[in-house]
Amino acid sequence: MQELFLLLVAASPVVELRGAIPLGLLVYGLPLWQVFLLVIVGNMIPVLLLPVLGVLARELSLRFIFLERFFTWLFDKTRKRHAKMFELFRDFALVLFVAIPLPFTGAWTAMVAAFVFGIPFRLAFPLILFGVIIAGVIVSVLTLGVLAI
Repeated sequence: MQELFLLLVAASPVVELRGAIPLGLLVYGLPLWQVFLLVIVGNMIPVLLLPVLGVLARELSLRFIFLERFFTWLFDKTRKRHAKMFELFRDFALVLFVAIPLPFTGAWTAMVAAFVFGIPFRLAFPLILFGVIIAGVIVSVLTLGVLAI
């Protein structure tokens, strides 16, 4: 049951692996290899929804004018805010974006960024996965450092 809850915490949009790794190691006392595997899988589950995101946004925009305005505003704002980073680092920007374990820089946000910047799923998925693994290593090292104190 702990494993399933850990998987769900890692898949959640706000907490993601930044909260799931300390939960698994500090609260549940699970071994690092098990926590790491569950958290990576859990964090990548939402990324599988990337191909659906475009269809969903398009359908909702056609049916509801306020959603069309909202999506236009959101996507324009996101493009303007992150265009320089994506221009400078190209597709590797997704890896950097996810790898730095700060609030709002996880797999969920990278999935939206990939959609907004038109990065195809077959390219976005491995880039986001690589970033998730790096973030997982960073959070694991920080959590184990807390355990060592």
